[in-house]
Amino acid sequence: MVRSFAPDPIQPEVVQGILTAALRAPTAGNTRGTAWVVLQGASETARYWNATTDEAWRASSPRWEGMRRAPVILLAYASAETYVERYGETDKADSGLGAGAEAWPVPYWIGDAAFGVMTVLLGAVDAGLGACVLGAFKGEEALSRELNVPAGWQLFCSVLLGQPDGLDHRSKSLDRENPQSMGRIHYGSW
Repeated sequence: MVRSFAPDPIQPEVVQGILTAALRAPTAGNTRGTAWVVLQGASETARYWNATTDEAWRASSPRWEGMRRAPVILLAYASAETYVERYGETDKADSGLGAGAEAWPVPYWIGDAAFGVMTVLLGAVDAGLGACVLGAFKGEEALSRELNVPAGWQLFCSVLLGQPDGLDHRSKSLDRENPQSMGRIHYGSW
């Protein structure tokens, strides 16, 4: 994950190509209950930062300046209602998942949003770009109002896109021991 970007713009066709691939990611029941909002350029990306951060965080974060320069922010949204409706249709009704979001032991809309985000990350690498995933921890309602997001759509995460500026803002998580695959991959049984 890149956490410090050059402000250089990304060609719109590159962003469109990455998102076109993301829309082809797996989608349970062919529901297509994910959507993207694209913020490009300093004035649009500022809307994101203003809704999701505050002055205290910006003043204390060593990563703020580098992340703020990302020329594109992709916002991954998912709609639980869309999946509930789809799984209430005749060909899926026997699943019982059309009864409501609470009927889902594993919410497919979260998985489908994650598939799309992973596709974006791989597309960024293929395009020679850097990317960073940010969770939705603060300001989601304000951001949704600011961007006119319809009711029922939840922000899954944000993806910053741009050219890395070469500054190293490593995550402290990288200092954790990286266990080998043994203990995480099991053949035949656990």
